[in-house]
Amino acid sequence: MNNMPEMKVGIVAVSRDCFPESLSVNRRENLVNAYTQKYGKDDIYECPICIVESEIHMQQALEDIKKAGCNALCVYLGNFGPEISETMLAKYFDGPKMFVAAAEETSADGGLVQGRGDAYCGMLNASYNLKLRNVGAYIPEYPVGTAEECADMIHEFLPVARAVYGLNHLKIITFGPRPTNFLACNAPIQQLYNLGVEIEENSELDLFESFHKHAGDERIPAVVKSMEEELGTGNKKPEILNKLAQYELTLLDWVEAHKGSREFVAIAGKCWPAFQTQFGFVPCYVNSRLTAMGIPVSCEVDIYGALSEFIGYTVSKDVVTLLDINNSVPADIYNEDIKGKFDYTQKDTFMGFHCGNTAACKLSFHEMRNQMIMARSLPEEVTNGTLEGDIVPGDITFYRLQGTAEGGIRAYIAQGEVLPVATRSFGAIGIFAIPEMGRFYRHVLIEKNFPHHGAVAFGHFGKAIFEVFKYIGIEDIGFNQPKGMLYKTENPFG
Repeated sequence: MNNMPEMKVGIVAVSRDCFPESLSVNRRENLVNAYTQKYGKDDIYECPICIVESEIHMQQALEDIKKAGCNALCVYLGNFGPEISETMLAKYFDGPKMFVAAAEETSADGGLVQGRGDAYCGMLNASYNLKLRNVGAYIPEYPVGTAEECADMIHEFLPVARAVYGLNHLKIITFGPRPTNFLACNAPIQQLYNLGVEIEENSELDLFESFHKHAGDERIPAVVKSMEEELGTGNKKPEILNKLAQYELTLLDWVEAHKGSREFVAIAGKCWPAFQTQFGFVPCYVNSRLTAMGIPVSCEVDIYGALSEFIGYTVSKDVVTLLDINNSVPADIYNEDIKGKFDYTQKDTFMGFHCGNTAACKLSFHEMRNQMIMARSLPEEVTNGTLEGDIVPGDITFYRLQGTAEGGIRAYIAQGEVLPVATRSFGAIGIFAIPEMGRFYRHVLIEKNFPHHGAVAFGHFGKAIFEVFKYIGIEDIGFNQPKGMLYKTENPFG
Protein backbone atom coordinates (compact mmCIF):
# COMPACT_ATOMS: atom_id res chain seq x y z
CA MET A 1 0.00 0.00 0.00
CA ASN A 2 1.05 3.61 -0.52
CA ASN A 3 1.30 4.84 3.05
CA MET A 4 2.59 8.37 2.47
CA PRO A 5 0.83 11.44 1.05
CA GLU A 6 1.86 12.83 -2.32
CA MET A 7 1.46 16.59 -2.12
CA LYS A 8 0.43 19.07 -4.78
CA VAL A 9 0.55 22.69 -3.64
CA GLY A 10 -1.90 25.06 -5.30
CA ILE A 11 -0.29 28.49 -5.65
CA VAL A 12 -2.90 31.23 -5.50
CA ALA A 13 -1.80 34.83 -5.88
CA VAL A 14 -3.79 37.57 -4.16
CA SER A 15 -4.01 41.32 -4.73
CA ARG A 16 -5.53 44.25 -2.88
CA ASP A 17 -7.73 46.08 -5.35
CA CYS A 18 -6.01 49.44 -4.81
CA PHE A 19 -2.70 47.94 -5.96
CA PRO A 20 -1.83 47.01 -9.55
CA GLU A 21 -3.05 43.47 -10.22
CA SER A 22 -0.16 43.04 -12.63
CA LEU A 23 2.24 42.98 -9.67
CA SER A 24 0.69 39.75 -8.42
CA VAL A 25 0.32 38.25 -11.89
CA ASN A 26 3.94 38.84 -12.86
CA ARG A 27 5.33 37.85 -9.49
CA ARG A 28 3.29 34.63 -9.42
CA GLU A 29 4.59 33.71 -12.87
CA ASN A 30 8.16 34.43 -11.76
CA LEU A 31 7.65 32.32 -8.62
CA VAL A 32 6.31 29.35 -10.59
CA ASN A 33 9.14 29.61 -13.10
CA ALA A 34 11.72 29.74 -10.31
CA TYR A 35 10.22 26.69 -8.62
CA THR A 36 9.97 24.72 -11.86
CA GLN A 37 13.57 25.42 -12.81
CA LYS A 38 14.89 24.27 -9.44
CA TYR A 39 12.47 21.54 -8.33
CA GLY A 40 10.32 20.61 -11.33
CA LYS A 41 6.55 21.05 -11.54
CA ASP A 42 5.20 17.82 -10.05
CA ASP A 43 4.65 19.33 -6.58
CA ILE A 44 2.88 22.56 -7.57
CA TYR A 45 -0.09 23.89 -9.51
CA GLU A 46 -0.40 27.50 -10.63
CA CYS A 47 -3.96 28.74 -10.26
CA PRO A 48 -4.44 30.75 -13.47
CA ILE A 49 -8.13 31.46 -13.17
CA CYS A 50 -7.84 34.70 -11.27
CA ILE A 51 -5.92 36.87 -8.87
CA VAL A 52 -7.91 36.85 -5.63
CA GLU A 53 -9.17 40.35 -4.82
CA SER A 54 -12.65 39.49 -3.50
CA GLU A 55 -14.75 36.75 -1.94
CA ILE A 56 -16.07 35.80 -5.40
CA HIS A 57 -12.53 35.41 -6.65
CA MET A 58 -11.76 33.36 -3.55
CA GLN A 59 -14.57 30.93 -4.38
CA GLN A 60 -13.40 30.64 -7.98
CA ALA A 61 -9.81 29.97 -6.96
CA LEU A 62 -10.88 27.43 -4.34
CA GLU A 63 -12.90 25.52 -6.90
CA ASP A 64 -10.06 25.60 -9.40
CA ILE A 65 -7.37 24.19 -7.11
CA LYS A 66 -9.76 21.49 -5.88
CA LYS A 67 -10.40 20.39 -9.47
CA ALA A 68 -6.65 20.34 -10.07
CA GLY A 69 -6.23 17.84 -7.21
CA CYS A 70 -4.36 20.16 -4.87
CA ASN A 71 -4.16 18.94 -1.28
CA ALA A 72 -2.03 21.85 0.00
CA LEU A 73 -2.28 25.60 -0.52
CA CYS A 74 0.18 28.45 -0.88
CA VAL A 75 -1.36 31.90 -0.59
CA TYR A 76 1.08 34.24 -2.33
CA LEU A 77 0.92 37.92 -1.52
CA GLY A 78 2.13 39.49 -4.76
CA ASN A 79 1.24 42.82 -3.17
CA PHE A 80 -0.43 43.94 0.05
CA GLY A 81 -3.26 41.46 -0.44
CA PRO A 82 -6.92 41.44 0.64
CA GLU A 83 -6.75 40.24 4.21
CA ILE A 84 -10.38 39.07 4.34
CA SER A 85 -10.72 37.05 1.13
CA GLU A 86 -7.19 35.61 1.33
CA THR A 87 -7.73 34.28 4.84
CA MET A 88 -11.20 33.02 3.91
CA LEU A 89 -9.47 31.03 1.18
CA ALA A 90 -7.24 29.45 3.81
CA LYS A 91 -10.22 28.79 6.07
CA TYR A 92 -12.28 27.01 3.44
CA PHE A 93 -9.40 25.03 1.95
CA ASP A 94 -9.36 21.55 3.48
CA GLY A 95 -5.65 20.82 3.81
CA PRO A 96 -2.35 22.29 5.00
CA LYS A 97 -1.75 25.86 3.92
CA MET A 98 1.06 28.41 3.93
CA PHE A 99 1.46 32.15 3.38
CA VAL A 100 4.43 33.83 1.67
CA ALA A 101 4.92 37.36 0.37
CA ALA A 102 6.82 39.05 -2.45
CA ALA A 103 9.89 41.15 -1.73
CA GLU A 104 10.25 44.50 -3.50
CA GLU A 105 12.39 44.90 -6.59
CA THR A 106 13.51 48.21 -8.05
CA SER A 107 13.73 46.51 -11.45
CA ALA A 108 9.95 46.04 -11.54
CA ASP A 109 7.86 48.24 -13.78
CA GLY A 110 7.32 51.48 -11.87
CA GLY A 111 10.19 50.82 -9.43
CA LEU A 112 9.28 51.70 -5.85
CA VAL A 113 6.49 54.05 -6.96
CA GLN A 114 3.97 52.26 -9.19
CA GLY A 115 5.79 48.94 -8.75
CA ARG A 116 5.83 48.82 -4.95
CA GLY A 117 3.59 46.07 -3.55
CA ASP A 118 3.89 46.44 0.26
CA ALA A 119 3.46 42.69 0.82
CA TYR A 120 5.83 43.06 3.79
CA CYS A 121 3.04 45.05 5.43
CA GLY A 122 0.25 42.86 4.06
CA MET A 123 1.67 39.77 5.74
CA LEU A 124 1.05 41.38 9.13
CA ASN A 125 -2.63 41.90 8.34
CA ALA A 126 -2.92 38.40 6.93
CA SER A 127 -1.50 36.84 10.10
CA TYR A 128 -3.80 38.98 12.25
CA ASN A 129 -6.86 37.87 10.30
CA LEU A 130 -5.79 34.23 10.40
CA LYS A 131 -5.77 34.48 14.18
CA LEU A 132 -9.21 36.10 14.24
CA ARG A 133 -10.57 33.19 12.23
CA ASN A 134 -8.68 30.52 14.23
CA VAL A 135 -7.03 29.30 11.05
CA GLY A 136 -3.68 27.57 11.37
CA ALA A 137 -1.16 28.17 8.62
CA TYR A 138 2.53 27.67 8.03
CA ILE A 139 4.40 30.96 7.83
CA PRO A 140 8.17 30.61 7.23
CA GLU A 141 10.67 32.13 9.65
CA TYR A 142 11.13 35.04 7.24
CA PRO A 143 8.17 34.84 4.84
CA VAL A 144 9.08 37.67 2.44
CA GLY A 145 11.34 36.92 -0.49
CA THR A 146 12.26 37.01 -4.15
CA ALA A 147 10.77 34.48 -6.56
CA GLU A 148 13.69 32.13 -5.93
CA GLU A 149 13.50 32.54 -2.16
CA CYS A 150 9.74 31.95 -2.08
CA ALA A 151 10.24 28.86 -4.25
CA ASP A 152 12.61 27.51 -1.59
CA MET A 153 10.03 28.30 1.10
CA ILE A 154 7.37 26.29 -0.74
CA HIS A 155 9.78 23.38 -1.13
CA GLU A 156 10.54 23.49 2.61
CA PHE A 157 6.79 23.45 3.25
CA LEU A 158 6.35 20.08 1.50
CA PRO A 159 7.54 17.81 4.37
CA VAL A 160 5.46 19.83 6.82
CA ALA A 161 2.43 19.52 4.53
CA ARG A 162 2.96 15.76 4.12
CA ALA A 163 2.97 15.25 7.89
CA VAL A 164 -0.03 17.51 8.56
CA TYR A 165 -2.09 15.99 5.74
CA GLY A 166 -1.02 12.52 6.80
CA LEU A 167 -2.15 13.03 10.40
CA ASN A 168 -5.56 14.14 9.21
CA HIS A 169 -5.93 10.91 7.21
CA LEU A 170 -4.23 8.49 9.62
CA LYS A 171 -5.60 5.55 11.54
CA ILE A 172 -3.54 3.98 14.33
CA ILE A 173 -4.39 0.32 14.85
CA THR A 174 -3.51 -1.14 18.25
CA PHE A 175 -3.48 -4.64 19.70
CA GLY A 176 -3.79 -5.21 23.40
CA PRO A 177 -3.34 -3.06 26.50
CA ARG A 178 0.09 -1.91 27.59
CA PRO A 179 2.27 -4.52 29.32
CA THR A 180 2.26 -4.21 33.09
CA ASN A 181 4.77 -1.70 34.49
CA PHE A 182 4.57 0.31 31.27
CA LEU A 183 2.36 3.12 32.48
CA ALA A 184 4.84 5.45 30.78
CA CYS A 185 3.22 4.54 27.45
CA ASN A 186 0.08 6.37 28.59
CA ALA A 187 -2.09 7.21 25.59
CA PRO A 188 -5.18 9.38 26.20
CA ILE A 189 -7.03 9.32 22.89
CA GLN A 190 -8.71 12.74 23.12
CA GLN A 191 -5.56 14.41 21.82
CA LEU A 192 -5.42 11.93 18.93
CA TYR A 193 -8.87 13.06 17.86
CA ASN A 194 -7.83 16.68 18.30
CA LEU A 195 -4.99 16.04 15.84
CA GLY A 196 -7.37 14.49 13.32
CA VAL A 197 -6.11 10.93 13.94
CA GLU A 198 -8.50 7.98 14.07
CA ILE A 199 -7.78 5.01 16.32
CA GLU A 200 -8.88 1.38 16.33
CA GLU A 201 -8.12 -0.52 19.53
CA ASN A 202 -8.23 -4.32 19.42
CA SER A 203 -7.65 -7.19 21.80
CA GLU A 204 -4.68 -9.54 21.44
CA LEU A 205 -7.31 -12.27 21.07
CA ASP A 206 -8.57 -10.61 17.89
CA LEU A 207 -5.03 -10.71 16.50
CA PHE A 208 -4.45 -14.26 17.74
CA GLU A 209 -7.62 -15.47 16.01
CA SER A 210 -6.63 -13.79 12.75
CA PHE A 211 -3.12 -15.25 12.99
CA HIS A 212 -4.49 -18.78 13.25
CA LYS A 213 -6.75 -18.18 10.25
CA HIS A 214 -3.60 -17.46 8.23
CA ALA A 215 -2.09 -20.88 8.98
CA GLY A 216 -1.16 -22.53 5.69
CA ASP A 217 -1.63 -19.29 3.71
CA GLU A 218 -0.35 -19.94 0.19
CA ARG A 219 1.62 -16.66 0.30
CA ILE A 220 3.82 -17.78 3.22
CA PRO A 221 6.63 -19.38 1.12
CA ALA A 222 7.12 -16.16 -0.87
CA VAL A 223 7.39 -14.11 2.34
CA VAL A 224 9.83 -16.64 3.81
CA LYS A 225 11.97 -16.33 0.67
CA SER A 226 11.93 -12.53 1.02
CA MET A 227 13.04 -12.85 4.64
CA GLU A 228 15.83 -15.29 3.72
CA GLU A 229 17.13 -12.92 1.06
CA GLU A 230 17.07 -9.97 3.45
CA LEU A 231 18.71 -11.84 6.32
CA GLY A 232 21.41 -13.51 4.22
CA THR A 233 24.13 -14.93 6.46
CA GLY A 234 22.33 -13.40 9.44
CA ASN A 235 19.55 -15.99 9.18
CA LYS A 236 20.39 -17.71 12.48
CA LYS A 237 16.85 -18.86 13.32
CA PRO A 238 15.48 -20.33 10.06
CA GLU A 239 13.05 -22.55 11.94
CA ILE A 240 10.96 -19.53 12.96
CA LEU A 241 10.55 -17.89 9.54
CA ASN A 242 7.31 -19.67 8.62
CA LYS A 243 5.56 -18.34 11.71
CA LEU A 244 7.00 -14.86 11.21
CA ALA A 245 5.78 -14.85 7.60
CA GLN A 246 2.34 -15.94 8.79
CA TYR A 247 2.30 -13.08 11.27
CA GLU A 248 3.45 -10.54 8.68
CA LEU A 249 0.60 -11.52 6.35
CA THR A 250 -1.82 -11.30 9.28
CA LEU A 251 -0.84 -7.69 9.96
CA LEU A 252 -0.82 -6.65 6.30
CA ASP A 253 -4.26 -8.15 5.71
CA TRP A 254 -5.57 -6.53 8.90
CA VAL A 255 -4.36 -3.13 7.70
CA GLU A 256 -6.11 -3.50 4.34
CA ALA A 257 -9.33 -4.75 5.93
CA HIS A 258 -9.45 -2.16 8.72
CA LYS A 259 -8.08 1.13 7.39
CA GLY A 260 -11.65 2.03 6.47
CA SER A 261 -12.04 5.63 5.32
CA ARG A 262 -8.44 6.46 6.17
CA GLU A 263 -5.62 6.65 3.64
CA PHE A 264 -2.71 5.92 5.98
CA VAL A 265 -2.05 3.51 8.83
CA ALA A 266 0.38 2.99 11.71
CA ILE A 267 0.37 0.10 14.20
CA ALA A 268 0.97 -0.05 17.94
CA GLY A 269 1.46 -3.73 18.72
CA LYS A 270 1.75 -5.97 21.75
CA CYS A 271 4.99 -7.91 22.06
CA TRP A 272 5.08 -9.28 25.63
CA PRO A 273 4.61 -10.85 28.17
CA ALA A 274 2.08 -13.44 26.89
CA PHE A 275 2.75 -12.84 23.20
CA GLN A 276 5.77 -15.17 23.06
CA THR A 277 4.18 -18.11 24.85
CA GLN A 278 1.00 -17.98 22.75
CA PHE A 279 2.32 -17.04 19.32
CA GLY A 280 5.60 -18.90 19.81
CA PHE A 281 7.92 -16.07 18.78
CA VAL A 282 8.60 -12.37 19.27
CA PRO A 283 7.34 -9.94 16.58
CA CYS A 284 10.37 -7.64 16.42
CA TYR A 285 11.64 -8.65 12.97
CA VAL A 286 8.17 -8.44 11.43
CA ASN A 287 7.73 -5.00 12.99
CA SER A 288 10.98 -3.93 11.37
CA ARG A 289 9.88 -5.21 7.95
CA LEU A 290 6.54 -3.41 8.05
CA THR A 291 8.27 -0.21 9.12
CA ALA A 292 10.65 -0.60 6.17
CA MET A 293 7.57 -0.98 3.93
CA GLY A 294 6.35 2.41 5.17
CA ILE A 295 3.90 1.18 7.82
CA PRO A 296 5.42 2.33 11.13
CA VAL A 297 5.00 -0.20 13.93
CA SER A 298 5.70 0.54 17.58
CA CYS A 299 6.07 -2.14 20.22
CA GLU A 300 4.62 -2.30 23.74
CA VAL A 301 1.38 -0.75 22.45
CA ASP A 302 3.06 2.66 22.32
CA ILE A 303 0.39 4.64 20.48
CA TYR A 304 2.16 7.99 20.60
CA GLY A 305 5.36 6.22 19.59
CA ALA A 306 3.65 4.96 16.43
CA LEU A 307 2.26 8.45 15.84
CA SER A 308 5.73 9.96 16.23
CA GLU A 309 7.23 7.42 13.85
CA PHE A 310 4.63 8.28 11.22
CA ILE A 311 5.47 11.99 11.49
CA GLY A 312 9.17 11.27 10.99
CA TYR A 313 8.43 8.94 8.09
CA THR A 314 6.37 11.54 6.24
CA VAL A 315 8.86 14.33 6.92
CA SER A 316 12.01 12.38 6.00
CA LYS A 317 10.49 10.11 3.32
CA ASP A 318 12.69 7.43 4.83
CA VAL A 319 12.54 4.51 7.25
CA VAL A 320 12.39 5.45 10.94
CA THR A 321 12.65 3.50 14.17
CA LEU A 322 11.55 3.61 17.81
CA LEU A 323 14.13 3.07 20.54
CA ASP A 324 14.49 3.06 24.29
CA ILE A 325 16.59 5.91 25.65
CA ASN A 326 18.29 3.00 27.24
CA ASN A 327 21.66 3.07 28.98
CA SER A 328 24.68 5.22 29.61
CA VAL A 329 27.93 4.66 27.73
CA PRO A 330 30.54 3.04 30.00
CA ALA A 331 33.55 5.18 30.85
CA ASP A 332 36.02 2.76 29.28
CA ILE A 333 34.20 2.80 25.92
CA TYR A 334 33.93 6.59 26.07
CA ASN A 335 37.62 7.02 26.91
CA GLU A 336 38.78 4.49 24.33
CA ASP A 337 36.58 5.30 21.32
CA ILE A 338 34.96 8.72 21.80
CA LYS A 339 37.04 11.07 23.93
CA GLY A 340 39.38 13.18 21.81
CA LYS A 341 37.90 11.78 18.60
CA PHE A 342 34.45 13.41 18.79
CA ASP A 343 33.46 16.70 20.39
CA TYR A 344 31.15 15.19 23.02
CA THR A 345 31.35 14.77 26.78
CA GLN A 346 30.37 11.43 28.25
CA LYS A 347 27.07 12.98 29.41
CA ASP A 348 26.30 13.88 25.79
CA THR A 349 26.18 10.18 24.92
CA PHE A 350 23.80 7.31 25.57
CA MET A 351 22.77 4.05 23.97
CA GLY A 352 19.50 3.82 22.07
CA PHE A 353 18.19 0.24 22.08
CA HIS A 354 15.26 -1.97 21.28
CA CYS A 355 15.00 -5.72 21.11
CA GLY A 356 15.15 -5.90 17.32
CA ASN A 357 12.54 -3.75 15.61
CA THR A 358 14.91 -1.54 13.58
CA ALA A 359 14.83 -2.22 9.84
CA ALA A 360 17.76 -4.14 8.34
CA CYS A 361 18.59 -1.19 6.07
CA LYS A 362 19.34 0.91 9.17
CA LEU A 363 21.72 -1.60 10.76
CA SER A 364 25.43 -1.85 9.99
CA PHE A 365 25.12 -5.64 10.28
CA HIS A 366 22.22 -7.82 11.31
CA GLU A 367 21.39 -11.29 12.58
CA MET A 368 18.16 -13.03 13.53
CA ARG A 369 18.44 -14.01 17.19
CA ASN A 370 16.38 -14.68 20.30
CA GLN A 371 15.35 -11.93 22.70
CA MET A 372 17.91 -12.31 25.50
CA ILE A 373 16.00 -10.39 28.17
CA MET A 374 12.82 -12.42 27.67
CA ALA A 375 14.80 -15.67 27.47
CA ARG A 376 15.95 -15.12 31.05
CA SER A 377 12.47 -16.09 32.25
CA LEU A 378 10.98 -18.00 29.28
CA PRO A 379 11.99 -20.98 27.14
CA GLU A 380 14.45 -19.72 24.53
CA GLU A 381 12.54 -21.26 21.61
CA VAL A 382 9.57 -18.90 22.10
CA THR A 383 11.76 -15.78 22.20
CA ASN A 384 13.16 -16.04 18.65
CA GLY A 385 12.40 -13.29 16.16
CA THR A 386 14.57 -10.27 16.91
CA LEU A 387 16.81 -8.53 14.39
CA GLU A 388 20.01 -7.51 16.13
CA GLY A 389 22.92 -5.32 15.11
CA ASP A 390 24.54 -1.93 15.57
CA ILE A 391 22.60 0.99 14.11
CA VAL A 392 24.18 2.71 11.12
CA PRO A 393 26.28 5.76 12.05
CA GLY A 394 25.26 9.18 10.83
CA ASP A 395 23.03 12.14 11.57
CA ILE A 396 19.78 11.52 13.44
CA THR A 397 16.83 13.43 14.87
CA PHE A 398 15.48 12.10 18.17
CA TYR A 399 11.93 13.29 18.85
CA ARG A 400 8.53 12.44 20.28
CA LEU A 401 4.97 13.72 20.43
CA GLN A 402 3.25 12.63 23.65
CA GLY A 403 -0.20 12.90 25.20
CA THR A 404 0.14 13.63 28.90
CA ALA A 405 -1.55 11.89 31.82
CA GLU A 406 -3.56 15.03 32.55
CA GLY A 407 -4.93 15.22 29.02
CA GLY A 408 -2.47 17.67 27.47
CA ILE A 409 0.10 17.18 24.76
CA ARG A 410 3.78 18.08 24.41
CA ALA A 411 6.80 17.20 22.31
CA TYR A 412 10.57 17.29 22.08
CA ILE A 413 13.17 17.35 19.32
CA ALA A 414 16.93 16.91 19.53
CA GLN A 415 19.43 16.57 16.69
CA GLY A 416 22.63 14.59 16.96
CA GLU A 417 24.29 11.54 15.50
CA VAL A 418 24.91 7.83 15.88
CA LEU A 419 28.64 7.45 16.40
CA PRO A 420 30.71 4.91 14.40
CA VAL A 421 31.59 3.11 17.62
CA ALA A 422 30.95 -0.57 18.35
CA THR A 423 28.36 -1.03 21.10
CA ARG A 424 29.66 -4.39 22.45
CA SER A 425 26.03 -5.15 23.32
CA PHE A 426 22.91 -6.90 22.03
CA GLY A 427 19.65 -5.92 20.33
CA ALA A 428 19.20 -3.21 17.73
CA ILE A 429 21.43 -0.64 19.37
CA GLY A 430 23.64 2.35 18.74
CA ILE A 431 25.77 4.88 20.58
CA PHE A 432 23.98 8.21 20.24
CA ALA A 433 25.54 11.61 20.79
CA ILE A 434 23.42 14.73 21.25
CA PRO A 435 24.95 18.08 22.29
CA GLU A 436 24.06 18.86 25.92
CA MET A 437 22.19 15.57 26.23
CA GLY A 438 22.74 15.40 29.98
CA ARG A 439 20.88 18.66 30.60
CA PHE A 440 18.21 17.77 28.03
CA TYR A 441 17.72 14.38 29.72
CA ARG A 442 17.18 16.01 33.11
CA HIS A 443 15.18 19.13 32.25
CA VAL A 444 13.06 17.91 29.32
CA LEU A 445 12.81 14.12 29.35
CA ILE A 446 12.62 13.69 33.14
CA GLU A 447 11.16 17.05 34.13
CA LYS A 448 8.32 16.84 31.62
CA ASN A 449 7.58 13.16 32.24
CA PHE A 450 8.34 11.77 28.80
CA PRO A 451 8.41 7.97 28.49
CA HIS A 452 11.50 5.95 27.66
CA HIS A 453 10.65 5.51 23.97
CA GLY A 454 11.90 8.01 21.41
CA ALA A 455 11.41 8.06 17.65
CA VAL A 456 14.46 8.29 15.42
CA ALA A 457 14.63 9.83 11.95
CA PHE A 458 17.85 9.19 10.06
CA GLY A 459 19.07 12.68 9.21
CA HIS A 460 18.65 16.19 10.59
CA PHE A 461 14.96 16.99 10.26
CA GLY A 462 14.50 19.10 13.39
CA LYS A 463 13.49 22.22 11.47
CA ALA A 464 10.64 20.52 9.61
CA ILE A 465 9.43 18.47 12.60
CA PHE A 466 9.42 21.62 14.74
CA GLU A 467 7.21 23.32 12.13
CA VAL A 468 4.89 20.31 12.08
CA PHE A 469 4.51 20.48 15.86
CA LYS A 470 3.84 24.22 15.68
CA TYR A 471 1.29 23.78 12.89
CA ILE A 472 -0.73 21.17 14.79
CA GLY A 473 -0.82 23.39 17.86
CA ILE A 474 1.83 21.96 20.19
CA GLU A 475 2.83 24.80 22.48
CA ASP A 476 5.31 22.91 24.67
CA ILE A 477 8.21 21.77 22.44
CA GLY A 478 11.40 20.88 24.28
CA PHE A 479 14.82 20.82 22.63
CA ASN A 480 18.45 20.34 23.65
CA GLN A 481 19.30 23.89 24.68
CA PRO A 482 22.89 25.02 24.18
CA LYS A 483 25.24 26.04 26.96
CA GLY A 484 24.32 29.38 28.49
CA MET A 485 20.62 28.95 27.73
CA LEU A 486 19.10 27.76 31.00
CA TYR A 487 16.04 25.54 31.22
CA LYS A 488 13.23 26.91 33.34
CA THR A 489 13.98 24.36 36.07
CA GLU A 490 17.77 24.39 35.74
CA ASN A 491 19.72 25.54 38.77
CA PRO A 492 21.53 28.75 37.78
CA PHE A 493 24.16 28.09 40.43
CA GLY A 494 25.22 24.87 38.76
